[in-house]
Amino acid sequence: MKTKMIYLSVLAMFAVWTSAAQTPELAKPDGVVVAHTPKSETKYVGSPSIAVSPSGVYVASHDFFGKRANINGKAVTVVYTSKDKGATWSRAATVLGQYWSNLFYIGDNLYLLGVERGHGNIVIRRSTDDGRTWTTPADERSGLLFRGAYHTAPTPVIVANGRIWRAFEKADAMQHKSNFRYGPLMISAAADADLLDASSWRMSNHITVKSSYADGECKGVLEGNAVADRDGHIVDVLRMHVWPGAVEHVLIARVSDDGATMSFDPESDFIPFEGGSKKFSIRFDVISGRYWTLANDVMKEHAGEYPAAVRNSLVLMSSPDLRRWTKHLRVLHHPDTKLHGFQYVDWLADGEDMVFVSRTAFDDEFGGADNYHNANYLTFHRIENFRKYEKEIVE
Repeated sequence: MKTKMIYLSVLAMFAVWTSAAQTPELAKPDGVVVAHTPKSETKYVGSPSIAVSPSGVYVASHDFFGKRANINGKAVTVVYTSKDKGATWSRAATVLGQYWSNLFYIGDNLYLLGVERGHGNIVIRRSTDDGRTWTTPADERSGLLFRGAYHTAPTPVIVANGRIWRAFEKADAMQHKSNFRYGPLMISAAADADLLDASSWRMSNHITVKSSYADGECKGVLEGNAVADRDGHIVDVLRMHVWPGAVEHVLIARVSDDGATMSFDPESDFIPFEGGSKKFSIRFDVISGRYWTLANDVMKEHAGEYPAAVRNSLVLMSSPDLRRWTKHLRVLHHPDTKLHGFQYVDWLADGEDMVFVSRTAFDDEFGGADNYHNANYLTFHRIENFRKYEKEIVE
């Protein structure tokens, strides 16, 4: 009997060893996992944003979308903080009634600016303790800025020409459900104004686009970036949807110095931009004197696929003038486009480094992401000494 038990025990150990040898180690996403939600919850990680406080605290946020996210009711944004430069993160707050929002500091005050729900009112909140507690936008004196149906993403807030600028889109500019429904516009306020007071803010007119623009490849524009051009004027650099196999473009729309009007030239303001059919964030870096972004380019093995659905590669890009862009470094990549994505990236320069957060669709122990779009992770990343790549070029 003893011999038989030993034999069975050895067989069991051999079976375990064989199973382990045949099961590859589960791949994990690069970077630091800030948050994770398995696909079984049918709510997905959206709208990543990052800010760094004057004292060096990192703050990140994301919202949820999907069947169980209630984006048309009390949309949820979650805020996280890190006091060790992104090595570890802790949950700081859960904010109800905040969606498609970005974080930014003005002095020691942290703000969260977006909409209250999908295609809802524009709202802003303030925190004086690095995101642990927030004001409530109950009315026009406490953060309810514009009533109506608006769309946006966590794109940059900039301070230029004595004003604060942020791009949005009117969600019902045209009465049909497609990307053409969105009418890009810009809101702005005096830099020293009370940002929770709606009377401090001004909204420009909205623009519309046609399918004949960009050589007939335009399928609508959205998720614009407020940027100051080389002449110091504010422009809105917008993501543009294109047809499968088409060249990706962006639209650069001009904003008047007082923030009242927006306009563009259909003949000259659509420019080629790899990754331009996905959301991106553009910021100007004073040290290098260049504009930088992280974008989802389409590698040649995926040419012919619908560009907006190819988000498996992330590249570091820069430009001297917003119109000529160079790819410098392939930062993240996975060969599969169906279940993997590094998207909606928001970034900041922190000293010599670039730090960013990503809405990441990747493998996990629960069967991986629902698809490339419906992300299951918020991940944090760092590109050390990012400016050194300015002279490098990747394909």
